[in-house]
Amino acid sequence: MCFIFLLIGNTTLGQTKQDSLAIKQVALDYIESQHKPNPTQMERALHPRMVKRTFWKDKLTGKDYVRETTTESMILLAESYNKTGNKFPASPKKDVILLDVSERTASVKLIADEWIDYMHIVKINGTWKIINVLWQYHDTKQH
Repeated sequence: MCFIFLLIGNTTLGQTKQDSLAIKQVALDYIESQHKPNPTQMERALHPRMVKRTFWKDKLTGKDYVRETTTESMILLAESYNKTGNKFPASPKKDVILLDVSERTASVKLIADEWIDYMHIVKINGTWKIINVLWQYHDTKQH
């Protein structure tokens, strides 16, 4: 009896294969919208209150600080960043690793050509959206 309850509980409360695919697609939309400029694709992936953060080094003081980017800035970036087609290799790297998936939240690691992005993704009104991003260059000296 307990075994049946556990099976039913896991199916109704846990993530589904469809959720896992949707989470992966949101991460891909985020990076692919930059490969081939597509602000609509970026907007589809991001929660309106998403914040993207990284650390940066001030050139004058040499001190580290946290730099933030908003959803609006990322949509503008997706529109213009790779317009000339020279920002990514012909076959860009885009490995999506699901670190943890719950019923309405997920943690994802995206490994792209020059970057590592850690994402928090939330399911709002039945749709998965990126709400937080913490990123760095593979080579941290680029910061």
